[in-house]
Amino acid sequence: MVSSSPREPHEEGAPRRAGEKRRVMRGRTPSPEPPQDLAASGACDNNSAGATTTNGKWHPDESYRPEIDDAPVFTPTEEEFKDPIEYITSIRPQAEKYGICRIVPPSSWRPPCSLKEKNFWECIEFNTRVQQVDKLQNREPIKKKPQPQKKRKRRKRLRFGMSHRRPSSDCADAEEKFGFQSGSDFTLEEFKNYADEFKQQYFGMKGSDEIPLSEIKKKKKIWQPSVDEIEGEYWRIVVCPTDEVEVDYGADLDTSMFSSGFSKPSSDSNKQDPYGLSCWNLNNIPRIPGSVLSFETEDISGVVVPWLYIGMCFSSFCWHVEDHFLYSLNYMHFGEPKVWYGVPGADAVKLEEAMRKNLPRLFEEQPDLLHELVTQLSPSVLKSEGVPVYRVVQNPGEFVLTLPRAYHSGFNCGFNCAEAVNVAPVDWLPHGQCAVELYREQRRKTSISHDKLLLKTANEAVRQIWMNLCDNKSEHGVYKWQDTCRKNGTLISAVKTRVKMEEAAQRANASLQYKKMDRDYDSTDRECFSCFYDLHLSAVSCQCSPNRFACLKHTNLLCSCEMDKKIALFRYSIEELDTLVAALEGDQTAVYQLGQNDLGLVCPSGTMQYKIDLGESTKYQESATDVNFESLATASNQTRSKSECSCSLSLNHASELPSSRIQIGNSTLTSTTAQNLFSVDTKCNLAKSSSGQISQLVKTNSSQPNEGLKYPVELLDNGKIMVGKKWCNQQAIFPKGFRSRVAFHSVLDPTRTCCYISEVLDAGLEGPLFRVTVEGLPEVSFTHTSPTQCWDSVRDRVNEEIQKQQSVGKSGLPDLLSYNSVNGLEMFGFLYSPIIKEIEALDPHHQCLEYWLSRLSSVGTEFPSESVVAAMVNDSTEPPMNLLGFEISRKESEQFSSFNNSCAEELILGRLLKKAKLPEGAENNDAYFR
Repeated sequence: MVSSSPREPHEEGAPRRAGEKRRVMRGRTPSPEPPQDLAASGACDNNSAGATTTNGKWHPDESYRPEIDDAPVFTPTEEEFKDPIEYITSIRPQAEKYGICRIVPPSSWRPPCSLKEKNFWECIEFNTRVQQVDKLQNREPIKKKPQPQKKRKRRKRLRFGMSHRRPSSDCADAEEKFGFQSGSDFTLEEFKNYADEFKQQYFGMKGSDEIPLSEIKKKKKIWQPSVDEIEGEYWRIVVCPTDEVEVDYGADLDTSMFSSGFSKPSSDSNKQDPYGLSCWNLNNIPRIPGSVLSFETEDISGVVVPWLYIGMCFSSFCWHVEDHFLYSLNYMHFGEPKVWYGVPGADAVKLEEAMRKNLPRLFEEQPDLLHELVTQLSPSVLKSEGVPVYRVVQNPGEFVLTLPRAYHSGFNCGFNCAEAVNVAPVDWLPHGQCAVELYREQRRKTSISHDKLLLKTANEAVRQIWMNLCDNKSEHGVYKWQDTCRKNGTLISAVKTRVKMEEAAQRANASLQYKKMDRDYDSTDRECFSCFYDLHLSAVSCQCSPNRFACLKHTNLLCSCEMDKKIALFRYSIEELDTLVAALEGDQTAVYQLGQNDLGLVCPSGTMQYKIDLGESTKYQESATDVNFESLATASNQTRSKSECSCSLSLNHASELPSSRIQIGNSTLTSTTAQNLFSVDTKCNLAKSSSGQISQLVKTNSSQPNEGLKYPVELLDNGKIMVGKKWCNQQAIFPKGFRSRVAFHSVLDPTRTCCYISEVLDAGLEGPLFRVTVEGLPEVSFTHTSPTQCWDSVRDRVNEEIQKQQSVGKSGLPDLLSYNSVNGLEMFGFLYSPIIKEIEALDPHHQCLEYWLSRLSSVGTEFPSESVVAAMVNDSTEPPMNLLGFEISRKESEQFSSFNNSCAEELILGRLLKKAKLPEGAENNDAYFR
């Protein structure tokens, strides 16, 4: 993978019409004298004074092939290949010694490539960038000092079939730093023809039109250079260039806009391609169970959305490390081999020092040169500097895995197509923490929120520990975090490290006023104005600039105001974070508190009874106060609460927790811990009178949406609102990216239960796509255009399995499930009140009009009496009333006494339509709602 974010500077050339191709030139004409800034920076001496000949571009006798060892090759069995995250974790101890490795899938895994379809191959164009291969290592700084002119060897340019394009004069980047120029647009068919002809002419190979028919009939193998020969010539060009060689590379092509080589899930389950659901499909692997990136809600291009790479001979990807030190996984769909070089993550600093030592003037001019991905350095040079370098040759149908902070580079041996994405098993977490701290020092922007992923991973671990303690494991093992949650496990160590860092930062800002982050804080991603550090966990703001934030390290730089005007914002107190650590370490009391009170988990009926007598606690206030961290720190060093708990558990193993204080280290758990950690404010926005005369303006009907639900649903991800007719109906809103979990009969063994993940996907113009997957078995899924159809399919599959096992005489099977045994909306969680509130909160402006209009007609509205309204009007301190999220002014409330219910509904409808910003006149147009 070339990068996790497109960072190469694109030096735009002369204007080009869309789709214009470079003119193919068959002749070999010597190029004019090259500019004087092309001198090598100490690689080879140019002793000859004459012009080079136009023949013999390849110099086989001057090969510069590096003498380095090969990285390991792994060949997983069918069983090992089922779970990518588990397999990557298993090979990590061996692979990380090399920084890179090759994975050869079982012979049965051969996914088709959709890019080869005729209508795509011949019609869809992609853009390229031009690479000057001879300048990747040997070039002078752009702003070098004038030097005495030296007579040098005239070099020819090998710009096969290309008209050379200079950067335009108005391109500032071209004048500032070296980069890759914008190239032409090609279809795959055109690029293959171009790449094949370039290679044929460069190495003296015969083209298909030059091969005699007799040789074709005899099936005589036509000579072509080996990978070793191409590698030797590549490094000759890079290290000791005598020619100027330009090639094109279709790199960093966003598959969400171009296309992925892998198939994607279809809305028609009958036409579903099994490879579209495969865990090794690069569209799926970032977010499969066990991957930290599964908690990333945004479709970040190049990180969770794969990039495509279409190469030709000598097209290169230069030395770089993945953003946030993530793993990368690259799959080659078709074409000629790709040669990779890798350096172990433990030797990353050595490589950086070697690069600076051997290319000092380039780094002096451009200190962040390694971030630009435009510079090569021979593996032979790195090896001489004590940096271990290993080689991988990737062939079609094979994966290449790079490990955290492992520098890698390479080039292509001919026309090929590969796809790459990032991966993050749990063992990546400490590397990711190291990356964000390094980015802070370098004042470099981040691609993901490391703290958010860390806390969501910890949240999931606590949930699975809860499931394990409740003996509610599924057939396929819901509980997958045992290794990471053991003492000194990866996840616990990562959380502990982060908590210690946060505690130190909070103490350094003890004089600040503080308050808890409100819901609006998460409306946008916050970053420090100075170092771009992600501010998910904590931040500092000031009254003088409420939309400007700093990290706790740069509080003093935020503004010139006095410290008493600045406010520290915190998501969790250190006490709450300590409780999280205790839960991860297996403290049952902490697990049950977090699971029941914060995560909303419920053990199977009758398996557990749990009661906590909450006592006094230190609690975040809703607004900034004079309380400071000095008093908070003093309180945290004392016994934090006198809460007593009595736990009565009737688990399968009849274990009991003694009645005692809840001790975490030297502290006692408090009610705030249970109430605030990972909590979501789901308070109803209902108006209340100061005298208590009106408890609420809107009273729902006696039948609450979640009454009688047979299957409690756990919300995993709210998703985000999409505006469109199909993204909601009168019953529910369907947020894109919504995910929930529910337990139900296993489709493989109906005598047991397993967990199912319900998701709302984006099918483009078709609207939402609903998918239900067996957790831990992504290949077992049900996809339809409605949630009801999804769960009807699950029910039918369970019934089929019951009948199948009845036929072979198996006992203990449940009765066949009736037609009404499951409700798709209920199983997704769309009828569960806490989830409904979470989804409704995503749409504060009521853009999902069909749903909100239905709510008006379905909710029984009881309006206050005239006397109550009069009392409210006379009370000058009474705030505006709130109805379905709309504030009703006092003037409007006076009208309630004379309005009947229908008139009140008309008033609210008018406000609703106004808020929805419908076209002028639409309020009175009945056809608009048909």
